[in-house]
Amino acid sequence: MTDEPRPTNLRPSILDPLFAQARTLPGVGPKLAPLIERLLGTPEQPARIVDLLFHLPQGGVARTMMGSIAEAPPGEPVTLGVTVTGYRPPQPGAGRRPFRVLVEDGTGDITLVFFGMPQARVEKMLPLGAHRYISGRIDLWDGHRQMVHPSRIVDEAGLAALPAVELVYGATEGLTSRAISKLAHSALDRLPTLPEWQDPAWLAREGLPGFADALRAEHRPENAPPAPASDGVTPRTPARRRLAYDELLASQLALALMRARNRRAPGRANAGDGHLKDRIEAALPFALTGAQARAVEDIRADLASDRRMLRLLQGDVGSGKTAVALLAMASAVEVGRQAALMAPTEILARQHFERLTELVGSLRLRLLTGRDKVSERRATLADLADGHIDIVVGTHALFQDSVIFKDLGVAVVDEQHRFGVHQRLALGAKGAAVDILVMTATPIPRTLALTCFGDMDVSVLDEKPAGRQAIATRLVSIDRLDEVVMGLGRALASGDRVYWICPLVAESEYVDLAAAEDRFADLRQEFGDAVGLIHGKMPGPDKDAAMERFAAGETKILVSTTVVEVGVDVPEATIMVIEHAERFGLAQLHQLRGRVGRGAKASTCLLLYRGPLGQVSRARLEMMRETEDGFRIAEEDLRLRGEGEVLGTRQSGAAAFRLASLESDASLLEVARDDARLIVERDPGLRSERGRALRVLLYLFERDAAIRLLGAG
Repeated sequence: MTDEPRPTNLRPSILDPLFAQARTLPGVGPKLAPLIERLLGTPEQPARIVDLLFHLPQGGVARTMMGSIAEAPPGEPVTLGVTVTGYRPPQPGAGRRPFRVLVEDGTGDITLVFFGMPQARVEKMLPLGAHRYISGRIDLWDGHRQMVHPSRIVDEAGLAALPAVELVYGATEGLTSRAISKLAHSALDRLPTLPEWQDPAWLAREGLPGFADALRAEHRPENAPPAPASDGVTPRTPARRRLAYDELLASQLALALMRARNRRAPGRANAGDGHLKDRIEAALPFALTGAQARAVEDIRADLASDRRMLRLLQGDVGSGKTAVALLAMASAVEVGRQAALMAPTEILARQHFERLTELVGSLRLRLLTGRDKVSERRATLADLADGHIDIVVGTHALFQDSVIFKDLGVAVVDEQHRFGVHQRLALGAKGAAVDILVMTATPIPRTLALTCFGDMDVSVLDEKPAGRQAIATRLVSIDRLDEVVMGLGRALASGDRVYWICPLVAESEYVDLAAAEDRFADLRQEFGDAVGLIHGKMPGPDKDAAMERFAAGETKILVSTTVVEVGVDVPEATIMVIEHAERFGLAQLHQLRGRVGRGAKASTCLLLYRGPLGQVSRARLEMMRETEDGFRIAEEDLRLRGEGEVLGTRQSGAAAFRLASLESDASLLEVARDDARLIVERDPGLRSERGRALRVLLYLFERDAAIRLLGAG
């Protein structure tokens, strides 16, 4: 039995070249293929040609723009002519320390930093006294200029042979920006001729190129991409605006189709006389807040109507979404129907199951995940189909074809942004007229909620339950690490438990950050078996076991990556240490901080940072110290960092879109919303010439679920 979603067979064959695996490109052998997968693939989906094409360059270096060390702006790609003046090898026994090379020109000097590269190779590229041309980004480290792993090191002849523009791509260890550029060029050769899905008159008026021309302009530019403006926003080229609009239109069209279908599809009354809801509410160990009571009232009104519910329940950390979801699910059981709650991880699904078990009373509750024993799974599936289960809690295993409900009435999707729209729809399609409640603990700014969740009604839980403790947030320089560790010793002696969050799983060759595994080893030397470790690369059962040991108090300090960000609930944990807090976005810091302050004792969040801090990083950390208001934090986060930190899931703020940015493309988003609404009004089945082209667009950006709403025709 597999947990992978069933692949669609409806995708037009014209897109097959783009959805072919990237490893089929010429020159991709057994060494290169795993690196491409690490950069662009997922455990469920190998990297494809389209993933390479949509992996747009972050910037570029124009070779004609030669400068001097003194004039080179930190943080931007530069090309410099330098002379090699000295080597600084790591001290013996210093571990994975870099080899450094000192170079200079007539205006100053700079240190070149190489991690994991043999010293002999570095010395061959940069002989003492030689004149070389180097390309890369200069950073300030402890007040000194350095360039980590220059993208190019060439002599006079090599400089003459370089392209006019060298693009800078997001890379991974072992796969250079230059190699990615070559792969992208090969991918461009696979581009099929696609129908034009945009209005030609609008493209002409806006001066935007065709889709294929836009991709070629991005990956094979004649001029260097524009540098970021003073506000940090990079100006959008016509090519980038075209591609951004394509992605935004695909997203908005999918939402518009869902909205139209939800308004059109008949519903069923999924709320009875309230006897189960009232019984569970009376048995809760706390009184509902005003916000919870209003949300329950809104949801009950939706369930009682003949219009299908699609509602977003926003609640800040600790606002009590699970209780609201339970009362919604109980309403369906009142009329003899079933309910399902889908969580993004097995840890969170099990936690929901355990919480609900304490609250559901006589309701029949069951857990279904991808790792159930065959016999358990078979029994659960049989009981679901026979109606012997009232509420099932699970992971994405719930929307597999083998999962059949007798009569599913309400589906609750937790942490919506970690699921695709098609997964939400797949769960909703498991029954007749299923009402859907989507929950998120990530406070979403109003503008973002309107654009990304525009097909939903919205309820907001903006009150904390009584008894929740305020969390004292402090900024601490990494230079005071020893003091922090000593403080943890005192905290453990008084019975506290501690989260220690690191942003990376293993030492990076390119960025000198503490790794979770290294920090675990350091703290283990100090506190022994009281220290546990959990990170995203661990097998699922090992993660569950590590969390269970921490929750049971067998370990007192849990060193972790951000897998503890959402939902994990250990009331005894009172201290949250976030290492290199300046590397995280506000929304993620807020989510992590919310893992403590869940019990009766006062809690503390320590934000460890390495100075000097940039303006944006300092503003983020100061905001964390000033407020615990998740919605205020979310608005500020959108202003400072864009939508990636608000809706993204990766550790350092992956963008919610691959080609578009709500920060840079806000005006295009409004146009896309209006265009999508007009398209659905005029051509609801997408059967016109443009409509058929728009189907290709939806498949290209993997909004397959929207196509299923139209049928296969």
